[in-house]
Amino acid sequence: MSSVAVIDYGMGNLHSIAKALQHADSNVQIHITANSDLIYNADRIVFPGVGAIRDCMQALNQSSLAVVIKEVAQTKPFLGICLGMQALLTHSEENANTECLNILSGNVLRFRETLRDAEGDRLKIPHMGWNQVWQHSHPLWDKIPQSSRFYFVHSYYAQPDDIGIVAGTSDYPRAFACALAQKNIFAVQFHPEKSQAVGLQLLENFLHWDGLV
Repeated sequence: MSSVAVIDYGMGNLHSIAKALQHADSNVQIHITANSDLIYNADRIVFPGVGAIRDCMQALNQSSLAVVIKEVAQTKPFLGICLGMQALLTHSEENANTECLNILSGNVLRFRETLRDAEGDRLKIPHMGWNQVWQHSHPLWDKIPQSSRFYFVHSYYAQPDDIGIVAGTSDYPRAFACALAQKNIFAVQFHPEKSQAVGLQLLENFLHWDGLV
């Protein structure tokens, strides 16, 4: 039986993503854990998160998890979700600039308060709710229709240095990267566990992905 380690660093409703993973494939063993041995021995890694990046990085750096994540992200199929995606980049504007894990080169920027839609109405920050995702070719999009809607809750977004790792975009109101892919890493800004059928399909695809593109 294959296993998945859902990294627990004390932030977010990890039982929600664990339940969604189990629903996507009942034959997979799910561990919600901060135990480095369980993480190293798992077949796949999920790195979720909500909240502030400063608190996230403080929790990771005060434990061994920052080092563990950097190591397993080099070899195992790895899925970052929401704050877990942002933490993979180099640094974030949040909390007066926060150094992140620098696994993916780039920055995390805040949506500007002056954003307006096509009618001139001010857009709310955070970007919250259902929004379409335009996919770039990748195995994790298998069986998911182009422009499917996923569920977002965020005030910051990723801007990678290499646009070649952008695997999906959404608009608010201009296009921003909402999925990144580099070798065995796939990371998304939206919440697949809250995105109904298409989110479960993405999780199922991840659970059967060998980490190759």
